[in-house]
Amino acid sequence: MDEAVRIVGAGATNLISEADLRKKLGRGTPLRVKLGIDPTASDIHLGFAVVLRKLRQFQDLGHTAVLILGDFTARVGDPTGRSATRPRLAPEQIEANLVTYQAQAGLILRPDRLEVRRNSEWLGALGADGLLGLAGRATVAQMLERDDFSRRYAAGQPISVMELLYPLLQGHDSVVVEADVELGGSDQLFNNLVGRELQEKAGQEPQVVLTTPLLEGLDGVNKMSKSLGNYIGITEPGPEQFGKIMSIPDSLIPRYMLLATGWHPDRVEAETAALASGATHPNAAKRLLARTIVDLYHGEGAGAAAEAAFDQVFKKHEVPDDVPEFGLSAEHLVDGRIRLARLLALAGLVQSNKEGARKITEGAVRVNGERITDPDRELAPGELGDGLLQVGRRSWARVLPPSA
Repeated sequence: MDEAVRIVGAGATNLISEADLRKKLGRGTPLRVKLGIDPTASDIHLGFAVVLRKLRQFQDLGHTAVLILGDFTARVGDPTGRSATRPRLAPEQIEANLVTYQAQAGLILRPDRLEVRRNSEWLGALGADGLLGLAGRATVAQMLERDDFSRRYAAGQPISVMELLYPLLQGHDSVVVEADVELGGSDQLFNNLVGRELQEKAGQEPQVVLTTPLLEGLDGVNKMSKSLGNYIGITEPGPEQFGKIMSIPDSLIPRYMLLATGWHPDRVEAETAALASGATHPNAAKRLLARTIVDLYHGEGAGAAAEAAFDQVFKKHEVPDDVPEFGLSAEHLVDGRIRLARLLALAGLVQSNKEGARKITEGAVRVNGERITDPDRELAPGELGDGLLQVGRRSWARVLPPSA
């Protein structure tokens, strides 16, 4: 039992309470460990994966993971960390995100100890009477104890009644699935504690609440976020993942080892101690970290291959062997020319024309090795030469001219 508590407690920001967890583990029966995720984005990054890896640890110890896909709560919008009401997502977007989330979560969770539920099963069937009954189990004063709400209330910023209901809806999930443990990021503590209270009021033994840290992104300051562009997606190509990890500040290496590798606490302690003592150079530690993470998401040996590709570009200053190709067609041209910013987007090197223009202005774009800084630069197919596009150090594409 002590070993199990040590493994799942490693890196946790809150454990409420360890005594309750020991009591539940002491019964010797598999626990139901709940994690609710609202599909509000299109993919999962390493920061989001931290709590999924914690859920995997429980699975490896013989417990059942109960993954709640919040297709109903996503319509409400989690107010956590928000200074304004979150825009409502269209049902089609929620469904598309949900499919992606479930597939990507499957890269981390084991299928043999996994129960996947959509909370629209029960929340959609609550009806007015059920919703009023749920709302009657909490007071407005309790909801305003939440930091997000209290700050907005003090600042005179609007808080919708729908947002006040969110913690109750998430907490009701715990009652329905009879969770023994609920996991969440550290920003979910309030919501998870509401679930604990609702279980008590329903006559259930309250769940243990375990929260995990928010992982900093590539900038080393802000939490990892796709909107900030400081993220590492778990389905990004291995060489891209490797290069991004090599770019993190050295100060983040221990946190990434603890939160992103799935290593046993003993190995985390050994590797971080070697780094701290100087026995392991930061560059070597970062390479080990990068190989490990790439192997996790792309299979054994993918990390070494990504490292070789990284060295080919950065040590030997060579073009990668596997540069993806993009076929330019006549339909892409306007008066026989194309804006470079649009070409970058079409080739998949940036998300939009606007981002392409920004990257060009920043000096991050090269065409056949020549840096381009004019965001309005246009090119004719004949001016593309070898057609080699590069954004930053890690993103490449080769443009094939229109066929005659």
